[in-house]
Amino acid sequence: MTDLIKPLRALLSVSNKTGLIDLARGLVAQGVELVSTGGTAKAIAEAGIPVREVSELTKFPEMMHGRVKTLHPAVHGGILARRSDEGHTASMAEHQIVPIDLIVVNLYPFAETVARGEADEVVIENIDIGGPAMIRSAAKNHEFVAVATEPGQYPEILAALEAGGLDFALRRRLAGAAYAHTAFYDAGIAAWFAKTLDTPLPDRITFAGTKLQDLVYGENPHQRAAFYADQSHRPGISRAVQHSGKPLSFNNLNDADAAIELAAEFDGPAIAIIKHANPCGVAEADSLSAAYARALACDPVSAFGGVIAANVPLDAATAREIVKLFVELVIAPSIDEDAMEILQKKEKLRILSIGELPQPGGTLPVVRSLAGGFLVQDRDEGRISAEDLKLVTKRKPTHQELQDLLFAFRVCKHVKSNAIVYAKDSATVGIGAGQMSRVDSTRIAAWKASEAGEKLSLPPLTRGSVVASDAFFPFEDGLIAAAEAGATAIIQPGGSIRDQKIIDAADERGLAMVFTGMRHFRH
Repeated sequence: MTDLIKPLRALLSVSNKTGLIDLARGLVAQGVELVSTGGTAKAIAEAGIPVREVSELTKFPEMMHGRVKTLHPAVHGGILARRSDEGHTASMAEHQIVPIDLIVVNLYPFAETVARGEADEVVIENIDIGGPAMIRSAAKNHEFVAVATEPGQYPEILAALEAGGLDFALRRRLAGAAYAHTAFYDAGIAAWFAKTLDTPLPDRITFAGTKLQDLVYGENPHQRAAFYADQSHRPGISRAVQHSGKPLSFNNLNDADAAIELAAEFDGPAIAIIKHANPCGVAEADSLSAAYARALACDPVSAFGGVIAANVPLDAATAREIVKLFVELVIAPSIDEDAMEILQKKEKLRILSIGELPQPGGTLPVVRSLAGGFLVQDRDEGRISAEDLKLVTKRKPTHQELQDLLFAFRVCKHVKSNAIVYAKDSATVGIGAGQMSRVDSTRIAAWKASEAGEKLSLPPLTRGSVVASDAFFPFEDGLIAAAEAGATAIIQPGGSIRDQKIIDAADERGLAMVFTGMRHFRH
């Protein structure tokens, strides 16, 4: 094993030219000869740094609009040759191949090209061929060759050269990063083909991510964790900017994602309050401050220490109310200057803005790991409108009940199953989540609403409300519990073999009930 190498020759071919000139100058100062291609060679030469064109090594010009330039034995022989192997060195001498000891390559901007919505032919031209081949060759031969794929690696390489050379541990680490780099790149290409071919669940599927940050720990202190962004460029938590507060935790990020995805469901000013990935209050109103007040009223006890999301710019009036409560994190598309000043007085409060709200589609599917594999499915982007509803009872819902039913069912999609949501006047008044029995979720939601009403010196908040269920009621007991809590209308998917008995129970109690035909299980 060769521990320390001092490169004599480096090949540089980069799409991202960040840090290129400083690197080139540093390499030349260490006596390294530079070989380069196309635009990279031009940039180096224009900076007054000596550089050889790769065609001087290959004795072939770049051709086919740059498609063929480094795919040549003079390049790959110089990278792949084992310097300790007499047969390899003899072949190099016979064919006049010079060693290349350092490869600095990053790839055509494929993901960025896709994100811009370019035509297929433009996307195809941004599939790099020569770059990955050189990276993989250098990484394979890291006993003798070093490879850099990211501008962030350049300072460490220069520092090592100034200290005497690139040791084996560094070269091996760079090789591992190189293979991760090409795997990430190929995963993006495979995902693009799957999308264009309309095969979201192909026979072989790949996922890739770029680390945004290490986290202190995972859900619990004994679990390691980090936060990664995929290649979809979908608006949402991965593109959030933190303005102040404590570092983000695994649970903060999980709750913030749940909160902003739920808030984004609504067109008018809306607030979603999340605790342990479940909503504990959601409201839509004419103003954000009114929405916040109504969302908080649903379950002020659970809201303590929660995460608050807004779907419109956060204003000072709402901020003044938020700071009265201990919350972990606030997230919104943007935050007004006055609101920011108010929120930042809470030094530990995490304040995030995301710019654009999340929109349906345009992202990788939902993935859940299992022992030895993983489950993959589409995101649940289903949305029900009034036209989709099937009236199954004698009584029709009133106009207000209909609006509340649609609101409640939209919230229900974001509640862990079994899920029950009571709502009134576009605000949740009771939420039951994650129970093994649907009737238990119904009763818990009613009990929480009664408790919240007591704090406000009001009757149970479920009186005169509507209720949504994420799946059908298998027995009458859940519906009866909702009626006893004061609900007047029900929205549920339907589809049970006992549907008629549920309908009869609703008719007996004068309830209006509609079926959606769409279930929203969330586990």
